[in-house]
Amino acid sequence: MNSKNHKSDILDYIEYLSFAIILCLSIYSVFHNLIVGIGGLVFLGVLVFLFASRKKRDDLLWKKRMQEMSFKLAKLSKKSLLGIPLPICVLELNGDISWSNSSFDRMVGVPEGKTAIGISLDDLVGEITLRKILDESKVIEDEFEFKGRKYMLNYSFTKLNEDSNDNSSDYKIIVYWIDNTELEDLKQKYEDDREVVMIIEVDGYEDVIKSTPEENRSILSMKIEKTLSEIEAETKGLMKKIYNDRYILFMRKSEFKLIEKGKFAILDKARQIDCENSLPVSFSIGVGYGGNTIEETGDFASGAIDMVLGRGGDQVAIKNQEGYNFYGGKSKNFERKTKVRSRLIGVALKEIINQSDKILIMGHSYPDMDAMGAAVGIYDMCKFYGKKANIVLDNVNEAVEIFINRLKEKEYYEGLFISHERAIDMCDAKTLVVVLDTHRPSYTECEELLDISKRVVVIDHHRRGVEYIHDTILLFHEVYVSSTCEMVTELIQYTDNNIKINKLTAEGLLGGVYLDTKNFEFKTGVRTFEAAAFLRNLGADTLAVKKFFDSYAEDFLIKADIIKKTKIIDNKICISYSLEEINNINLIVAKAADELLNIKSIEASFVLGIKGDTVFISARSIGNINVHVIMEKLGGGGHIDIAGAQIKDLTISQAYDMLKDTIMEYLEEE
Repeated sequence: MNSKNHKSDILDYIEYLSFAIILCLSIYSVFHNLIVGIGGLVFLGVLVFLFASRKKRDDLLWKKRMQEMSFKLAKLSKKSLLGIPLPICVLELNGDISWSNSSFDRMVGVPEGKTAIGISLDDLVGEITLRKILDESKVIEDEFEFKGRKYMLNYSFTKLNEDSNDNSSDYKIIVYWIDNTELEDLKQKYEDDREVVMIIEVDGYEDVIKSTPEENRSILSMKIEKTLSEIEAETKGLMKKIYNDRYILFMRKSEFKLIEKGKFAILDKARQIDCENSLPVSFSIGVGYGGNTIEETGDFASGAIDMVLGRGGDQVAIKNQEGYNFYGGKSKNFERKTKVRSRLIGVALKEIINQSDKILIMGHSYPDMDAMGAAVGIYDMCKFYGKKANIVLDNVNEAVEIFINRLKEKEYYEGLFISHERAIDMCDAKTLVVVLDTHRPSYTECEELLDISKRVVVIDHHRRGVEYIHDTILLFHEVYVSSTCEMVTELIQYTDNNIKINKLTAEGLLGGVYLDTKNFEFKTGVRTFEAAAFLRNLGADTLAVKKFFDSYAEDFLIKADIIKKTKIIDNKICISYSLEEINNINLIVAKAADELLNIKSIEASFVLGIKGDTVFISARSIGNINVHVIMEKLGGGGHIDIAGAQIKDLTISQAYDMLKDTIMEYLEEE
């Protein structure tokens, strides 16, 4: 069409040029031969008249053809819209149908010979979204399911008569119903058939076997194998035994979702295995899916099982591209009596210390006696091996104030503490940074040191959270141990037979054990008492240790007010708060939470306090309620019976309501 128009234009230009030439020749002839000149002008006039008549006739013919074509196109468009397989409807702004094609009528079930015009769209298909379509320059898409079919709705907000005034009656909503059922089913089938890798480990397998009478050990092993084979059959997967205590299971995602929906009943089945074993059977399960490759999915599963073991086992961790999800973790950990790991870690730590020129030690922010006692213990180890170390500490809180004042009085500990700024100036890639009583970067005393140093050691006993310090050169993480001070005491005890530490260091370590066991009432095992006996032999004075925890009179009044405001949920959970903004409020709420457990029939307690823009929550339990799981949902962590959280930028009322909702959710899941 364009080439024809272009050709016509060229011919017109040639005719115009011819007229001009004839005109010039005629004028020239007038001066030389008047008759010839006038004849030429007359001839030119006739030509121009004929050209104009033909041009007018062609224009009329063109317009007629265009009108015919437009009419045919209109009929064709109408016929196409009426018969197109794609359902289309035109709506008024109130949702009434003003026009629909036959495909739409068939889709909504309008009887043959009738029409959907005039009926509200909601009456035909149910409630449907017509929001966000008031911008006529925008096309909105939305998903909708109708009669088992999955549609992509394409909305277009259109003004029918562009020349009319801005009248709402001129505006219509055109809805295209694109049937994506087969595509979505194919996507779902692809997703269902994707691979899932599950790694299963029998917790403390050797210890469980040893705790079983010899004549029942083979039966116990057989029952464990049978329980695992049941999940293999249930998931229609393929299981392979890697070690005596570890298995790997491959399955499809659709089968995995079924056992996830059942909240992994295999955990309960494992605990029900009874062959007179004194230690319970439990499984740690790490699941990976959603990787771009099978290798990445396998890495997800490996990361998930590491996370489970770092959280104490007897639970499931699921990892995919979006992060972690957890199930279980409701049982207490049992103590491993072997000290082989402590010896190996101690030897490795000794070698790392001897290879280091600069050593910085830090616990978590707002350190307690467990963090500070362990830090001084590592400092004394470094000093015994002839290495200078420093503890990073900016602000002293009441929880460690008495202990730190005693340290500053001793010449032995001269220059022990340094500020954040000084530590950052000192630190380089080769500096040894020892992190104690936390594994979360954001919880450390000075997080910047972790970004500078490439040599980080972590010693912690809290259940692992999703956030943790990566790329450590040495990780000593034991969740069944009472305290970090107990772990450091074992390192001192088994690293070198001739190691000597200061009496005050021993008292600090014993103070940390006192704190986290609540005077040896919670989470104590044989190794806890052995560590305490070792520290006592080094000269630790129990009366001096008790003095570390002396409180001011006003603290008792605040604690009494907290107890007075206590509310009881479900006849077994205490929840209370304090509005007092004082520096040591985190210590007071912890003591109040301990005190509330003394109420008859109470199984768990939660106390909130505020300092600045941070709300502190201390949680305690006698073991039946897993406060770690509850605190983890609020961004905190800890253990089954002792946990806590710090929530920023919320009022204490908002945090109280959030905590209460989380507790109720936990109770409903139970």
